[in-house]
Amino acid sequence: MRPRDRWMLAGGRWSQGTGQDVFTMTDPATGEPLGVVAVSAPADVDAAMAAASDAAPGWAAAPPADRGAALRAAARAVEDGMDELAALVTAEMGKPSGDALGGVEAGIATLRQYAELGPLHGGRSLQGGWDAADFTVREPRGVVAVITPWNDPVAIACGLIGAALVTGNTVVHKPSERTPHTGAMLVELLAGSLPGGVLNMVVGDGETGEALAGHAGADVVAHVGSTSAGRRVAELALRTGAKTLLENGGSDPLVVDADVDPGWAAEQAAVGCFANAGQICTSVERVYVHKAVSEAFLDALADRARSLRTGPGADVSTELGPLVDERHRTHVHQQVEKAIADGARPLTGARIPDGPGAFYPATVLAGCADHMPIMSEEVFGPVAPVRTVASFDQALDAARRSRYGLAATVLTRDMAHAQAAWRTLNTGTVKINAVFGGAPGGAATPRRASGHGFGYGPELLDEMTAVKAVHVQAAIP
Repeated sequence: MRPRDRWMLAGGRWSQGTGQDVFTMTDPATGEPLGVVAVSAPADVDAAMAAASDAAPGWAAAPPADRGAALRAAARAVEDGMDELAALVTAEMGKPSGDALGGVEAGIATLRQYAELGPLHGGRSLQGGWDAADFTVREPRGVVAVITPWNDPVAIACGLIGAALVTGNTVVHKPSERTPHTGAMLVELLAGSLPGGVLNMVVGDGETGEALAGHAGADVVAHVGSTSAGRRVAELALRTGAKTLLENGGSDPLVVDADVDPGWAAEQAAVGCFANAGQICTSVERVYVHKAVSEAFLDALADRARSLRTGPGADVSTELGPLVDERHRTHVHQQVEKAIADGARPLTGARIPDGPGAFYPATVLAGCADHMPIMSEEVFGPVAPVRTVASFDQALDAARRSRYGLAATVLTRDMAHAQAAWRTLNTGTVKINAVFGGAPGGAATPRRASGHGFGYGPELLDEMTAVKAVHVQAAIP
């Protein structure tokens, strides 16, 4: 990893910033130091916001086709650096290298999608009087504060930043303090194709994020992260009147019906619970399996959990990398211990392994009940808590009982059950017979504690713009 000593971008100029605080990054697979990061001070946030505000009128006035061309050029720059960018993701948060590269590729594809959609994004004509013209236009909102997480740092940032830029907004980005090198390299690649001040960056933890979210100069605050952080962002933005886009925590259920092959269902559950060590916004967080297939399902899921090849993300054979850091591993393990104390039975894992790094084994817990926190709160680790149910209706009812509403998956051969599931599950996304996947542009709005507003897809362009109605009539002679 190349050493870096400039962490702030404002007005097209990289600097160390004025902050005095620093923190040391460590490799989650080895515990070895990766570098020292300088934290942006409140004055640095002010400077980045001022630069974005100064650049906003000129960027808003740029022809949409020019903004699209700039975003295409930025996508090419990210593509040229994608191997190094993916390696940074693996080094900082432990994601297996293939998955890390896939995240970068997804980010590039999103930039290109918005580069094409942006110039086509407009208003509509209205039917007014014969002597008048009436229409609506979509205008950029101004300055967008983009606060992104560590678990998929490139794809998520590319989506929010790309949509904001192509619609004529300027951006101040704060990447997660757990992936600052990744964030800085991504911004450096993107900013090379943009006028100074259009894209800016600050770094730091929640304190820096609060300074950004509550800044009077922000017109939109887009945040992807935990529910607690999202609520704080919403509270701060409410004081300034900024629009908020929030994708926050989830407790996504998986329902396994009586008529599916339990081995196949276990493979689906393993992918949903253990991919990226369970550190995906839409990971499966709780499993409801019909008693007719529960024993075979649990045996197959436990076998798959034991067989996962665990190791550093840089090893191409790794299937289960480390958690992002030891602090997060402690949090995951405490949730598992609490479940066991409440009566859950560990079939695999459930212990902190010896040796360096923040590794945690794929863990399957049987005998879980809905009153257990592990069945109601987001774990964000490689844990599969399983409850056996007597009927599909019982499973569906339990799956619906959550303060979250991000996504849900149902495995069934019964089309009536599938129909009932997508009709009644109160989540932004419902997937039938596949824990991941879907067509491009399938954006959804999360529900309840999981947030609000479109964070992806063509609809994100609507979120980044405001509608103005125009009435033009000839002056009276």
